[in-house]
Amino acid sequence: MPYAVGYRRDLHDRRDAHTSRDGVPLLGMTGHTLIAHPKTPANPAARSPRPRSVPGRLAPYARLFAMPGTRAFTAGNLLARLPMGMFTVSAVIMIASTRGSYALAGAVTATGLAATGVVGPLTARLVDRHGQARIALPATLIAVTGALSLAACVRFGAPDWTLFASYAATATTPNTGGMSRARWAHIFRTDPAARHTANSFEQAADELCFMTGPPLAALLCTQLFPESGTLTGAVLLLLGMLIFTGQRSTEPPVARTAAVDGAPRLQLRAMLHLLVAFLCTGAVFGSMEVATIAFADGRGQQVAAGVVLACQALGSAAAGLLIGTLRPPAGPVTRRFSLCVCAMAALALLPLAAASTGSLLLLGAALLVAGMGTAPTMVTGMTLIQETVSSARLNEGMTLAVTALLSGIAAGSAAGGWVAEHLPLPAAFTVPPAAAVLAAAAASSVVVRSGWSKWRARQTN
Repeated sequence: MPYAVGYRRDLHDRRDAHTSRDGVPLLGMTGHTLIAHPKTPANPAARSPRPRSVPGRLAPYARLFAMPGTRAFTAGNLLARLPMGMFTVSAVIMIASTRGSYALAGAVTATGLAATGVVGPLTARLVDRHGQARIALPATLIAVTGALSLAACVRFGAPDWTLFASYAATATTPNTGGMSRARWAHIFRTDPAARHTANSFEQAADELCFMTGPPLAALLCTQLFPESGTLTGAVLLLLGMLIFTGQRSTEPPVARTAAVDGAPRLQLRAMLHLLVAFLCTGAVFGSMEVATIAFADGRGQQVAAGVVLACQALGSAAAGLLIGTLRPPAGPVTRRFSLCVCAMAALALLPLAAASTGSLLLLGAALLVAGMGTAPTMVTGMTLIQETVSSARLNEGMTLAVTALLSGIAAGSAAGGWVAEHLPLPAAFTVPPAAAVLAAAAASSVVVRSGWSKWRARQTN
């Protein structure tokens, strides 16, 4: 390790004329000593303070949050991420209760999802090019304006087309989870184990936000007034983003314009199999949600559907926090991703078996266990994205993965809804494992493609 020479006066302790307390040799003179000390490492993870004594299982997380600024940007990120689980439910309840049409509510939210699929990657590309603070905050202001406009249009009886325009404006909401993962990837860029823990934490945070967001939105809209859920989500989004973007010390540096222009564009053809895997994984989530709601409604217990679905998110969050305390297994990430998706496909059969018994309680237990296959899949998938995509395109790459996931959720919801309406209720639970099998096939093709590329490289050399 290189050393810098620092000057220290010491007239009292002759022992220090030879060594310091840490055993570093000192260069001495009469009445004065020169102390050699390590230079400050360039990598912030290398100078991270040691966490205080904590239980062994929690030590990896303590190490994450021992880094300066990480607690603050995580708190802001969680506040900004919670509305992602609130906006859709709030819009549906608000529009359906005031306009008396679930069809209109569904069409408005579907329009917003389609707009997000187009605008989201473009916003992420601007974030990569100009920095999180310069882009995310203005984009959030546009999204908040759209949410406030939607609430006002519903409140004052504006024409239906204004609802579509207002909700489409919320598509500029930045991918807060992706930006947070990008910060962890920058801070621990030379520490794969810490990045694994950080990705696990972020996945658990996703699950907890989507587990608490919908019930909170429903409670606000039904107990206060129909627009309260949307208004609360807008306030939380803006406040959280102000806190998040205010932490400039942890923000990844922006590459020079020439470096960004010279960085390879996202090779969608190379990412195709990975994006298909995310698309099919989203279909698992969307179809499972619709099948569970239809199952509960068919037994006259629709109110309990939210609690039963929360079991799936709880299982995923618990698994995410657990795997974050473990070292990632050895071997290629592509192989781990394929194995995780295959395990998710096997676990997706449990809700089908539970639904065949007609017991909502057993279904909740099955969803709890099945949810434990979600977090490993998402954590490994995001790690694979980080290792595949250039750092200059990282936010764009992760946003494309999230867009594929959301598109899959929409497609899975539509497929699950059609099966639930036209076939006996338990049949709707055949859609999630079928989608999971397709996801496993796509993930396996990623492994095959990676192996083929390595073989060709060896032959060329």
